[in-house]
Amino acid sequence: MPEISRFLGIIISMYFDEHNPSHFHIRYNEYRASMKIDDLNIIAGSIPAKVRGLVVEWAELHQDELQNMWNTKKFHHIKPLV
Repeated sequence: MPEISRFLGIIISMYFDEHNPSHFHIRYNEYRASMKIDDLNIIAGSIPAKVRGLVVEWAELHQDELQNMWNTKKFHHIKPLV
């Protein structure tokens, strides 16, 4: 699973041969979750609320880029949340 971004101990990844809806994966310590790109809701797993807030903040900045990456299957790194 290609790593898209990493910040504050959070790892964001995306599988390029996965099922819809468009989503990305979040890893933080022992937590795992998947988040839809279009509405930034968790669709599987769980992460702490503070981590979810940081991921949503990051994803809002890059939502169009994430959707384009899902649609084109062209992997690239995205700037981390600073």
